[in-house]
Parts: sequence; C-alpha cells; structure tokens
Amino acid sequence: MRCPIPVRNERRVLCIFPAYAHSFGTFSHAYPLMWRVRAFMPPQGLLVIAAYLPERWSIRFVDENLRPTTEADFAWGDVVLVSGMHVQAPQIRDITRRARAAGKTTVLGGPSVSAAPEMYPDVDYLHMGEIGDATDELIACLDRSIARPDAQMRFATKERLPLYDFPIPAYDLLPLGRYLLGSLQFSSGCPYRCEFCDIPALYGRQPRLKSPPQLIAELESIVAQRAHPGLVYFVDDNFIGNRKAAREILPHLVAWQKKNDYPLRFACEATLNLAKQTEILALMREAQFQTVFVGIETPEADALKAMRKEQNATLPMMEAIATLNSYGLEVTSGIILGLDTDTADTEARLKQFIDRSNIPVLTINLLQALPKTPLWERLARDGRIVEDASLESNVRFLRPYDEVVEMWRRCIAYAYDPERLFARLAYQVDATYANRIEAPVRGRLKAANLRQGATLAVNLLLRVGWWSDYRRAFWSAARRALQRGQIDAALSMGFVAHHLIQFAREAIRGEQNASFYSMRTRDEAVLQPTHMRRRMEPATLVDARDQTR
Repeated sequence: MRCPIPVRNERRVLCIFPAYAHSFGTFSHAYPLMWRVRAFMPPQGLLVIAAYLPERWSIRFVDENLRPTTEADFAWGDVVLVSGMHVQAPQIRDITRRARAAGKTTVLGGPSVSAAPEMYPDVDYLHMGEIGDATDELIACLDRSIARPDAQMRFATKERLPLYDFPIPAYDLLPLGRYLLGSLQFSSGCPYRCEFCDIPALYGRQPRLKSPPQLIAELESIVAQRAHPGLVYFVDDNFIGNRKAAREILPHLVAWQKKNDYPLRFACEATLNLAKQTEILALMREAQFQTVFVGIETPEADALKAMRKEQNATLPMMEAIATLNSYGLEVTSGIILGLDTDTADTEARLKQFIDRSNIPVLTINLLQALPKTPLWERLARDGRIVEDASLESNVRFLRPYDEVVEMWRRCIAYAYDPERLFARLAYQVDATYANRIEAPVRGRLKAANLRQGATLAVNLLLRVGWWSDYRRAFWSAARRALQRGQIDAALSMGFVAHHLIQFAREAIRGEQNASFYSMRTRDEAVLQPTHMRRRMEPATLVDARDQTR
C-alpha cells in the first residue's frame, strides 16, 4: 500500500543510500570479475519507503555504492531522504552536508538514527522507528512545506505498519543487474536476546510477517528486470524466528520456483538450531536455498552463555553444521573476537574450529557495542565505551587492545591462507554441493545470465587461474568440483576465494577495519563508484545491515 494521507502538493524526493566502507562482507574485490556488478545488495528499506511515498510525488533514487549523487540530482530534488546504519554515519553526514549546501531540506531515517538520534544534529527531520504513524506525520509535514524548519523536528513511530501492508519495494528505481545479490524480506524481529544485538530493541521479539502473495509478487518484480542477480538473500533477522511461518511460506517458494523453471537461488540468516528443523530444511533444499549465515560468534560454550546466545549450544556445534551441509546448505559464520570471556587459548580454539567445521567463509569481527543493546548498557555503566575514531572498536577490552587486534589479524591470516581456504571449499564439494537438488537450467537461460557467466569464467581463468599466486590451490579445489560436474561451484569457489584472500592480505597490512561495524575513519576505505573497489533492515526508513556483518 501507499501512504493513505491525502496530499495537496507535488514534491520531488531524492532518496540517497550512502556508500559502504570497504569491508569483508561486501565482496568488493570480486566485482571486477563480473559483468557490470558494482554493489553488494539493493537497499531494501529505502526502496520500500520510496514505494510508500504518495503516488503524485516524484522519486529519484541514488545508491552511492553505484554512483555519486550529482549536483544535478540535488538541484532536482525538493527534499533529500537518507537512510543508513551506524557504520555509514560518516557518509550520512557527508550527504547531509552536500544537501544543505544545495539548499535542500534533509530527512534521515533508518537503524542508526532510530538508535542514536543525537548523532545527527544537523539533519532537519529525523524519523525514528519503523514505517508507521510517524511516517504519515512526516509526509503530511512535508506536504505542508518543504522549507527547512527553524529547529530539528523528530518523528517517532508508535504504531507500526503491519508487514502484510508493506508495498513492493521500488526495485524499478534501480538496475538490479548491477548488484551481486538480490534482497527480499519475509519477516522482521527475532525472539532471542543476544547481548550485542540491537534487533529486539529496534524491531521486537515477536516476528512479524508478510503474506505469501506479497512475497511472490516481490519475486516477480525482481525477475521482471532483464538483468537481475541469480541469488536472492532473505534479509530477515532470523528466517526461523517463527518456525511455523517458515514452514508455511516455503511450499509457496517451491511452487513458484517450479512454475518458473527455478530462475533464482536463495540465501538467508538463521540461528544454528535450524539444524533441528528437518522438515524446514527439506523444504529449503527443495526451494533452492544454498547458503545460510549463522551467527556462531564463538566456539566457546562459556562465551555463548555470557552473551545470552545459548541457542547455539542446544546441540553439538559440529553436528549441527554437518546437518545443514547435508541439506545442501553452505554455512557462513559470524565470529566475534574481543569478548570478555576471551583467554590466551581463544585464538587456538578458533583456529581449531575453522579447521574442524570446514566453513569456508567466516566474518571475523572485533566486538562493537551498538546503542540500544544490553552490551552497550553494561559497558556504559562500567565506563568501557570508548569514543575514539582512531581505534578499531568502541569497546575497552579486558585484554590489551593491541593484543586483541593482532589476534584478529592472525586469525584472518590463518582462515584465508589460500591453501586452507581452498581446502575448505573443496570439502564442500562432497559434503554440501552434492546434496543439492539439481534444478532445471531453463529458468536461468537468459542473455544477461549467460553474459555474466561467460565474463566470470574468463576473468577467473585469467586473474585467479593464471595470474594469481594461489592458482595451484584454486585448480586443486576447482578440479574436484569439475570432475563432479559442478561448474557453478567451481566458478563460485574462485569468485569467493579471490575476494577473501585479497581482503585478508589488506587486513594483515593494516589497511582494513577489524569489524564491519567499526566507524574507524580511513579516507581510502569508502567504496567509490568510479572504481568500486551489509544485516538488511525491515523496510522502514531503514536499510542494510545485514548481510554484511
């Protein structure tokens, strides 16, 4: 649905999504291997806001991960609408500065301002919370006047719009083929209360849901574009936050895939206890879910208990990972270092976990305290929140800072040593990829997909298989996949590994932040669209997070 508020005036709204800094999770080193890919994932939340705005208002959408906002863009707009996360705060402020220099009224929403509005004193209008009554009040205000207010005005949502009333994201405002992944949202909220996570405070513990027809309509909107990503990521905070709902939606996805000859593959985020849900896993396999991001955080049971993540310890961790693999799901793992429970043995235990689990992709981050989390409140009480942009974390660790950072670098170096990385990828060939249902290729036989595949194959052969110093490790793993007829897997191995190895080498040299959430300032770290070197939020005035932790 669109905003129900009747408006009298026409407005031109310029929606701008800020660029991300370089990070492990955006896979920016892999973009040059692909045809025209320039960014990680469409900003789901801001696209929904664009679709919700009054129909008579004109919308222009700029994702600065694709291109910078021009003077002509600012001149066109009456109002500049921005959304983003804490990690994008410097870019949000820069967009605000440019908009104000152009004499434009500025509006900011999203997870960062919702959790910490005091970070943005120079924005004219702040929208805090999800789409709802505050959104309608803001629209009514802008309809009355687009003049900048004398003082900052704030709108806080009290009644949220139900997810089943959300409009289809305005995918048509962006070229989806320029993104590595597509994005889709089925639910919002998570029932768990992990100490470091801001999801319960921002979006609630009772997952809210879209209807099956909504989800199918959004899929149809994605594949309607001539070029679109072949893998769509469910940006839900926890895909099985409501297990009954997950079981009920999956048959609709299966039916849609069959009807359309399987044009897409899916990925999602879930807790490790997904391994207990064999009925859901079987349906996910049939629907072509191929990757699941799991916030494992640490292999140490005491640490899991301390961070209130006992759900990861409800069954043996290695057994759970093996179960997910047996349904064709490759596990991607979030890992946190710098916990209060870390000891001198933490590094060795993590390295052992990497080897035993055979998880190829591990997002190893230093602990960050986000506003509106129990972690922030505890550390603030203890005087352990550090406001120093030169540091890798805003947490005063119990262990020496330099020691923690060096441990992170050693773990990154260990995990993404080319021989070890390709060995873990080779393991997936039989343990995971062989367990996937082989879907018809007809649904993916589009000119854009064929061009993308050919471009990737040629670039991999040259840049990874011929020029790189890790070509032998690549061919050793790729050969195993090719011998089993897994051509897509062989391409994926090279694609993923190339980024991880390049990022790891930069991290070891001190050129990358030690956490996706870090706001450490590095002039060279911002993704510049001219050379193009992210948990997505519910669609409110909210955007990416996600997926890129």
